Amino acid sequence: MATKRKVFYSFHYDNDVFRVQQIRNMGAIEGDEPVSKNDWETLQKGGSKAIEKWIEDNMSGKSCVVVLVGEDTYKRPWVIHEITKAWNDGKGLVGIYIHNLKDPKTGTCSKGTNPFEQIGLRNGKKLSDYVKCVNPKSTDAYNDIKANLADWVEDAINSRK
Repeated sequence: MATKRKVFYSFHYDNDVFRVQQIRNMGAIEGDEPVSKNDWETLQKGGSKAIEKWIEDNMSGKSCVVVLVGEDTYKRPWVIHEITKAWNDGKGLVGIYIHNLKDPKTGTCSKGTNPFEQIGLRNGKKLSDYVKCVNPKSTDAYNDIKANLADWVEDAINSRK
């Protein structure tokens, strides 16, 4: 059996942590435990340098960054920072829309904007020209993600080689 890839998950904590936990619990790949709300508040008190260090430390040793795209993910400055860092570091990068996964408190949400659309490259293209943002089946998003997550990660890693 192939070794599970280690990934860094990037997402909007407040809106999507319950959807993200569903993906983490699938076991298809290994990802960091999301920082708790209290830990995030403590990190924020340390300012930008503390957050950047946390991202650096947690992205280290990962082969891919998986951006879990909810309704407002594209608006999150630290998500954009994580995407940019992943790209500049040569890591695999893939987006997965998670709006059709049910949050136990709020249900599903609206499909968010592709965060790769807003990142311009020096060649005049957008990051979305190179990075895939997958939209799982609306009728069974959970099982579609579970069945394909490892392949999407491998594709993202291979596209950077």
